[in-house]
Amino acid sequence: MVSTNRKTEPGNLGYSDENRWQTIVNRDTGADDQFYYSVSTTGVFCRPSCPSRLAKRENIAFHNSREDAERAGFRPCKRCKPNEESLTRRYATMVANICRLIEASEVAPSLDTLAKASGISRYHFHRIFKAITGLTPKAYAAAHRAKRVREELGRSSTVTEAIYGTGFNSNGRFYENANQMLGMTPSKFRDAGANTEIRFAVGESSLGPILVAATEKGVCAISLGENPDTLVRELQDRFPRAHFIGGDAEFEHMVALVVGFVESPGTGLNLPLDIRGTVFQTRVWQALRNIPVGSTASYTDIAMQINAPHAVRAVANACASNTIAIAIPCHRVVRSDGSLSGYRWGVERKRTLLQREADSIE
Repeated sequence: MVSTNRKTEPGNLGYSDENRWQTIVNRDTGADDQFYYSVSTTGVFCRPSCPSRLAKRENIAFHNSREDAERAGFRPCKRCKPNEESLTRRYATMVANICRLIEASEVAPSLDTLAKASGISRYHFHRIFKAITGLTPKAYAAAHRAKRVREELGRSSTVTEAIYGTGFNSNGRFYENANQMLGMTPSKFRDAGANTEIRFAVGESSLGPILVAATEKGVCAISLGENPDTLVRELQDRFPRAHFIGGDAEFEHMVALVVGFVESPGTGLNLPLDIRGTVFQTRVWQALRNIPVGSTASYTDIAMQINAPHAVRAVANACASNTIAIAIPCHRVVRSDGSLSGYRWGVERKRTLLQREADSIE
């Protein structure tokens, strides 16, 4: 016989009864497996995200586990199947398997191939993969291949050795993709930018000197500091054998756009970027670019957004590794309590940027 006692079990993982009820109203998949709820009028128990018709609040009781619900006399709902692995976890496992498939493939598998391997439709797979990883399957494959290329070029004695070490079965295919992955030819990458042209200029702002540098692909560095010479030396240290060219009138306009955004964030900033990082860093930096002007997010928020809730420290490290200030707005990331954390270019600059952005939307 099903119990009709609405006594709620002790709190679990910080959810109050009011919060639990709200997650049920919202069909919040993030609360799945954190607790369960039972409905006295139907005799079943469900996950918070159950799509069934919402029961009346007075008929609902909460349970910390499925075992607790079953001991109370309730049976599993046939729609959300709370006695089986949650859909969220199944999707996470599926995407992890697909990522391994991509990483093990010599040539990036087609979307149709990946969808078939996932067991769901092409459209549904693409949407779920991007929601969980923060990248499309194509972008994930490109970022992973680029990471492997950089690693192999760094440790191989020749470019040819790196080509086959990366999994390319022909020189032609490698060179077709190399410039897009590296922003320069493989030999130039191995030579720390030798013979690569990098245009740069230093502008003045109320936050001090701002250096902007770009390859043919896009902006590769935006730095803030106290001394222009120091900023230039830091850029040269990153690309010790590159060919540096002072910015012409067109490039000076780009610098003016950056300075203009610093002074008046409401103007917006949309520049082509030459982003180089690991797959994880790319996911974090893309998430940062999605934070609107005038808003902030915590490291935990970013970790949750890229579906890596336990990687908060790694997210912080990725923010600290960002070398393109402003355009990749790591200044919009704060601690969970809203206080300011460290900033590569100084906490006071971070505070000023956030205040100006907040003022620009009022």
